[in-house]
Amino acid sequence: MKFVLTTIFVCLLIGVTGSDAQVRRTKGNPPLRAKEIGQTAVVMDETLSVLRPKPSLFAVPMQRMRRGRVVKILSVTEADGVKFLRVSAVPSGAGWVQADAVFGKFREGDDARLAKLVQSMNGFDQIEAALEFFNLFPTSRFRAPLLLLFGDLLEDTAAKLSRDATRNLDRGEMAASAAPLHSYYLNFVSLDRYRRLGIVFVFNPSTKLFHYDGASWGEILKKFPASSEAVEAQKRLDSLKEKMAKKLTANN
Repeated sequence: MKFVLTTIFVCLLIGVTGSDAQVRRTKGNPPLRAKEIGQTAVVMDETLSVLRPKPSLFAVPMQRMRRGRVVKILSVTEADGVKFLRVSAVPSGAGWVQADAVFGKFREGDDARLAKLVQSMNGFDQIEAALEFFNLFPTSRFRAPLLLLFGDLLEDTAAKLSRDATRNLDRGEMAASAAPLHSYYLNFVSLDRYRRLGIVFVFNPSTKLFHYDGASWGEILKKFPASSEAVEAQKRLDSLKEKMAKKLTANN
């Protein structure tokens, strides 16, 4: 009987020792830290950018974050079929946001994902999103195509601004003032939002038309001279030069 009890005790001791060793091994090998933690990201998809107190699509929204907001990733989890990031979003404190709403250099493929998002947008939102892409991904292979698209968007915008300025500027006021006509156009209120973004429109006083200054096309020629986009960029810069030199005749 004594032998049996001793055997049982030894077996139990071995079991406890083995379990203890297993615990120590587990403690010595913690779970891998998610690569997103500690990284910064930029909110881009405003449809998905809801900040919530817990990681659930059913949680009450704290706020909807605006495009361009920079957040720091604190932790990662999955719920309701999507990945959530707990982020620090000054001045609102911390909260959970769907991972698809944000983009960053740390995550492979985010430049391709953001390029597709930019192409799917329109209007001023598309222009803002393109600028965020340029800031985030200066060496992306998608940069040249988006620079070409960006310039075309802004030349289309210039045509609209020209129509709006001609329709809304007070002709009587301009005629009565001693100020040069081009100064009225270049002070047109609708230019303000673009200038805040660093976008420049030039003005031909003869045709009374705005044009995009072509900075994105120039960047293509400088940084991607061997690309197919460079050929198209040169065509657009040549066209801009012609437009700025154009003079209206009596027949126009």
